[in-house]
Amino acid sequence: MIAEIITIGDEILIGQIVDTNSAWLGVQLNMAGIKVKQITSISDDKSHILSALKDAESRADLILITGGLGPTKDDITKHTLSEYFNSPLKMNEEVLQMVTELFAQRGREMTELNRKQAEVPECCMVVKNQHGTAPGMWFNKNNKIIISMPGVPFEMQAMVSDFIIPKLKKEFDLPFIHHKTILTNGIGESTLAETIESWEDTLASKGIKLAYLPSPGLVKLRLSSMGKNELELKKIIDEEIEKVKLLIDEFIFGYEEYGKDPDLIETIVAGILKEKKLKLALAESCTGGYVSHLITSISGCSEFYQGGIIPYHNEFKNSFLEVDAEIFKNYGAVSEECVIAMAEHVREKFNADVSIAISGIAGPSGGTLDKPVGTVWIAISGKTKKVSHKFQFGTDRNRNIKMAAVSGLNMLRKFLLN
Repeated sequence: MIAEIITIGDEILIGQIVDTNSAWLGVQLNMAGIKVKQITSISDDKSHILSALKDAESRADLILITGGLGPTKDDITKHTLSEYFNSPLKMNEEVLQMVTELFAQRGREMTELNRKQAEVPECCMVVKNQHGTAPGMWFNKNNKIIISMPGVPFEMQAMVSDFIIPKLKKEFDLPFIHHKTILTNGIGESTLAETIESWEDTLASKGIKLAYLPSPGLVKLRLSSMGKNELELKKIIDEEIEKVKLLIDEFIFGYEEYGKDPDLIETIVAGILKEKKLKLALAESCTGGYVSHLITSISGCSEFYQGGIIPYHNEFKNSFLEVDAEIFKNYGAVSEECVIAMAEHVREKFNADVSIAISGIAGPSGGTLDKPVGTVWIAISGKTKKVSHKFQFGTDRNRNIKMAAVSGLNMLRKFLLN
């Protein structure tokens, strides 16, 4: 079954809100064995809605629409669907009763506009809305299914989870779609593609599609396959992952199981620190506390995180972290010597077992011929050993900060495992 998602609302097109509905729907449909071919966002305009529906019918078996079902005049989806299906609106007594009870529960007076929300096209099957006043509408036309739902996320999600997906599964023999994603750090997308090219060339014959998903500091490799036997799909993909590990194992730090919370680098590091009962301290210059932000986003981080210092100016690297002034004079703040000193001293000050220190030129200004924008030094210090590494990122400040943070955490991950 091929699906298309249509979101309706000028607020999406002008960037006033982000379309989270489509992302959520995409996951739910894939997990049900329904492949999404296209996502379209359109304006609150009758002709636009009509043409989008006609186009979608030519491509998809299932069309899911969100938005435009409110009680006000700018919400025109229901009336447009009535015209599209040549089906007049009719009061649905069951929906009216639900809306009446909802207003009574909330102690509010129901207006005529709210009452009219119980009117639906005669030809549709009503999808009950347990959390709002606008019902969903299920249409069948020419062996196509068109379902219209409210744009309010929690209302739409309840309809999909409680009724729409179960009904689709019951009525159709849907396949399994399995995705698994490899998380890598420390290797660029192009280099990664060249490294695994011969392996990638064998995937199509096994019914596996590979996608590259780059982001600051990371490249994700998503393997996807579809078929009738879920266990067999998982087995084939896991076997291929074992093969590619022989080529890029040093860059892999985790995996994502589709539909589950991903393995973030900070949660992976946190798990290792907890398991080994180790304490962490941070000294961040160019990242300005971003690593600390990632760490403290984890519930229970006080179990392993001692604290950190953000000595942005050299004066405070010297006074707070006792970095020798001669290091600045001879090597500069963005140097191996500086980050090693920062890492050792912050670990000692916070009585930690391990530490990360980062110093660099985030940009877009401040670079030199010897140390251009994007130059970052990172050091890891333990009680008996230390490591350091120089990175050369790009010219975008925010991207450099994120890449430095991810790289520092991945350095710590490798340090702890080794």
